[in-house]
Amino acid sequence: MLAIGRALVLNPRLLLLDEPTEGLAPIIVDELLAALRELSRSGLSMIIVEQKPKKILPFTDQAIVLDRGAIAHAAPSADLLADPAALDAHLTATKKAGQSDQQNPIVTPDPTTMARRPD
Repeated sequence: MLAIGRALVLNPRLLLLDEPTEGLAPIIVDELLAALRELSRSGLSMIIVEQKPKKILPFTDQAIVLDRGAIAHAAPSADLLADPAALDAHLTATKKAGQSDQQNPIVTPDPTTMARRPD
């Protein structure tokens, strides 16, 4: 939150926020989101990267979902928020239909090939 305050002192035209709610207590998250909502209403442009889209989408204009660097979905935020199926399809960490385990294998170490520490 201090970093956000320091950025705002410079009176920016655009504020870039990467995971602004990460690691904050729920009451602080609510206060931060209220402040961001007010900044948005005042006309400050923001680009927000966030893992909790349901908290951010209500006061944003546009939603862009990236998947491995490519745009997977772009729509008005209200449309994405109103479509639970789209939210689940684009914003949950589940295996996509038709994706085999071979495409994203889970690698576990083989104990027979692991180096042993000397006793």
